[in-house]
Order: sequence, then C-alpha cells, then structure tokens
Amino acid sequence: MCSSRADPKPPLKHIAFIMDGNGRWAKQRQLARTEGHKEGVKRIFDVAKRAFEHWNVPYITLYAFSTENWSRPKYEIDVIFRLLRGWLKRKKKILVENKIRFRTIGDLSKLPKTAQEILDETIRETADFNEHTLTVALNYGAREEVLRAVRELSPSERENLTWETLSKHLYTADIPDPDLIVRTSGEQRLSNFLLLQAAYSEFYFTQTYWPDFGADALDKAVENYLRRTRRFGNIEPCSDNA
Repeated sequence: MCSSRADPKPPLKHIAFIMDGNGRWAKQRQLARTEGHKEGVKRIFDVAKRAFEHWNVPYITLYAFSTENWSRPKYEIDVIFRLLRGWLKRKKKILVENKIRFRTIGDLSKLPKTAQEILDETIRETADFNEHTLTVALNYGAREEVLRAVRELSPSERENLTWETLSKHLYTADIPDPDLIVRTSGEQRLSNFLLLQAAYSEFYFTQTYWPDFGADALDKAVENYLRRTRRFGNIEPCSDNA
C-alpha cells in the first residue's frame, strides 16, 4: 500500500545552519580561537548567496551566538561581536542592493549597545524586502524561546492551546520551519536550536568545519536533501509503476 501524501521531491524553502567548528579549525592550524571566528565570518555571505541565487532558497537562518555562549572567555565574546559589527557595516549595502531582508531571533537586549544599534539599523533598512530573508540567531536558546512564548499567552489562549497558537509567539512566527538543518564540524546534536521548529526537519551533518564550508559543501548538503523522501509520519508515496 502506498500514499500520495509524502513528497518524493521535497521543497526547500528554509535552510538553518549550526555554524560549528571555528575554534577547532583554528586549533588545527595552531592559531588562536578568534582566528577561526574571523575566517568563519567570511563564509556567511558565500553560503547565503549560493543558497539564495543558485538553489532559490527564500529563507536562511544562522545560529551565531547561543545563550550558553556567554560562558566563553570575555575576550572571545568581544571578538565575536566586533566581527558581527564589522560584517554588518560591510554587508548592509549589499543586503539592501540585493533586497535581502535581515532579521534576528533571540534576546538582543543583552548584546553590546554598539551591536544592538547596527542590528536595529540593518533590520529597519531591509524590513520591506520579502524575496529572501537572512535570519541570525543571537543570544538565542530554544528553551528560553518556549518559556518566553508561554509567558506571552493570554488566559484564553492557554485555555484552548494549540501548536498554531503557541507558534505565533515564537521568534520565528513569520518564517516557515526549517526544511533542512545543517551542522558542521561532525557534532550531531541541535544544541538548543529551534527545538520545536525542527520537529519535521531533515538533518545533514558534515565533518567539515564552518570556516571550510563553502558553496561546494552547500551543494552537497542540498543534493543529499533532494534525494530524500519526506513522509511526515505517513508511508512511502506511490511510484509511477505501482
């Protein structure tokens, strides 16, 4: 028995990246961990541009800084946010010219004021674009996101709570759930990233460190995804010869 509900050619609207391995990339080369972050920042636009233009993916999300990352050494955190500010200063004009909406998920209130300012500025200047969206997760943690969403629920919403209602209070309320989540560096876990939104996501794990993850590596991940069948709990679809 077969079903037509499963999708033999899965659509690809949203790819989320867990950008892991910057520190190990640097250590492998006997460099400071911060050099890995500097190299990793260079990959962001390369990967996003390939996804937007070659694969026509409308949504890209990048896990850049988690709520747990505050436990890292202060000098490393300072470098990360300095790199973020520098990247936005260089790329903001390109985002505008290419009509790419820039947005964030996470609690920005704890970020350095200089980072908050340029983030707000970039979000504001790209807010009207809708063809491509680049989302960066900053001071983001999925468990904290869920707690925040529950606290925002009204009494009537809590009484008749559904996933549709709860999802409207998540940071990602205005973007689709990720079809594909890519994690670099060989680790195979979500690390508190989009836990609810990933319920039916496909996963792709690669040994490649993020600073080495370019267009060719993205192509391999997408091609792997496109060979899969997404069943969403259903059974295999009927073939033409069934």
